[in-house]
Amino acid sequence: MTDYATLADRAATELKTAAAGVDPAALAALLEALAQARRIVAYGVGREGLMMRALAMRLYHLGLDAHVAGDMSCPPVGPGDLLLVSAGPGDFSTVAGLVGVARGAGARSACVTAQPAAPVPRSCDLVLVIPAQTMADDQSPAPASVLPMGSLFEGAQFLVFEILILMLRDRIGASPEAMRARHTNLE
Repeated sequence: MTDYATLADRAATELKTAAAGVDPAALAALLEALAQARRIVAYGVGREGLMMRALAMRLYHLGLDAHVAGDMSCPPVGPGDLLLVSAGPGDFSTVAGLVGVARGAGARSACVTAQPAAPVPRSCDLVLVIPAQTMADDQSPAPASVLPMGSLFEGAQFLVFEILILMLRDRIGASPEAMRARHTNLE
């Protein structure tokens, strides 16, 4: 059995490598799409969905009109809006369906993935690739990550999203104080 310190070091190195592997131009394009969107709706399934919810919360803290698809308070999308989805392995039927609905309503779509050649990313207007192991490639004879299943991708999402928020905060001129003022007081 490997000890905790060794596993932690390897996992942290893998997360750093995945986050550092993001294409700066693709990140800048997503940042600009978020800054210009009239409304942003985020969606993902499973643990990726949790990361998308965390991102939507931070977008709201920035003062953007951000929602999560499936929540009762999520408004419809249309022209000027952005549907931001996660499809680490590249294809989920629910994600593909929502991208089709958004396109039909005139909204743009962006996908965060590790598999850019897969169906969902190919159907989106923008793609941000986080080069990390997902459930699409975790069963190879020598898995790339010490972390199970898609955990490396999901952990890297959190890190990349928080950095994206810092960059977006600067882009739109939001202050840390304004972000904090939008944090809920019902905890």
